[in-house]
Amino acid sequence: MPATDRFPTNPHVAATTAPPVMEARRWLQGVDFPDNRPLLNLSQAAPLDPPPEPLREAMAEMIRAEPDTHRYGPVLGLPALRSEIAWRSSARYGGEIHAEEVAVTAGCNQAFCTAIMTLAAPGDAVLLPFPWYFNHKMWLDMSGIETIPLPCGEGMLPDPDAARARLTPRTRAIVLVTPNNPTGAEYPPALIAAFAELARSHGATLVLDETYRDFASAEARPHDLFADPDWRDHLIQLYSFSKSFRLTGHRTGTLVASAKRLAEAEKILDTMTICAPQLGQKAALWGLRNLSDWLAAERLEILRRRDAARTALSALPGWKVLGCGAYFAYVEHPHPLPSHELAPLLVRDLSLLMLPGTMFAPSGDPAAPRQLRIAFANVSVEGLRTLGERLATLGAVAA
Repeated sequence: MPATDRFPTNPHVAATTAPPVMEARRWLQGVDFPDNRPLLNLSQAAPLDPPPEPLREAMAEMIRAEPDTHRYGPVLGLPALRSEIAWRSSARYGGEIHAEEVAVTAGCNQAFCTAIMTLAAPGDAVLLPFPWYFNHKMWLDMSGIETIPLPCGEGMLPDPDAARARLTPRTRAIVLVTPNNPTGAEYPPALIAAFAELARSHGATLVLDETYRDFASAEARPHDLFADPDWRDHLIQLYSFSKSFRLTGHRTGTLVASAKRLAEAEKILDTMTICAPQLGQKAALWGLRNLSDWLAAERLEILRRRDAARTALSALPGWKVLGCGAYFAYVEHPHPLPSHELAPLLVRDLSLLMLPGTMFAPSGDPAAPRQLRIAFANVSVEGLRTLGERLATLGAVAA
């Protein structure tokens, strides 16, 4: 028997798709970008700029003068950060959240993975609207958990009635991301409430990922779910400081759930990472206390870029903007090439890196080959105008 045949593999991991962003980066290999047409990287949502200078200075002092920055901390996070998140979230959502109902994780992906591990076992099912955030789907696949796909409709919004028809006795959770990755759609409070009630009535849990909440267009309360005194029975909320304070490399996310559920999460987190990085946690706490005005300005800049992206894309003949908000535009293109073939061509011929819709949908979905995700948060308003100008030439290139 060849040695490769004896290589042990987890079949669930082996069947999981490769990381899409890493695949897209490989399209850059061997491509020369002319000086008059530099690469516009629209593939990833992670901020490329470092944290603001005042935060970097504070972090340097944390490294230099605070020895506990370099040690293990409590598994569920620094008490001061958990308390800060709890009272700020209580005020923001008009509910009651206690410090012991907040966990700090090594990024929001870990928060999601941990939440799912407390909810579901191999053979269980989770309902996931699509276009979906591919890492959510990948984790369910690796865990042996069935994904129940729910196609989004007009405005890239999922339908609670359509979701109800897909639930099974094995469905343990419903996942929503708002503002959405990959579509940019912002879910109205009434829609979120409808899904929360659907989860409750089914004996399932709503896992609500609000990573991009700081860049929503509306200043009103995103939802009232925490005002329900029984929220702990059917709600888990996820969040990330990667976007708000540009702490991508410092891996700091949050998981809000009942204290009972976090006791289960503590087992998982202690085994995975022991604790989230201390520097990222301290930086998040400093940011919460000192960067409100800076974050408000960041939000306005992202909204300017959203408007510029929508304007540029809407002007293209045959293109349709399906969703646009937070860091993303999700579009339908008019060209004959399917998106998984078109996207590498855009790198080579137009110096544009974006992700095809096929990375965000079930295999065989008929709409995905006509769709692209454009992550515009790292591109200036002028750069987004350039995006429109380059795409306007796509017909001639594709031909």
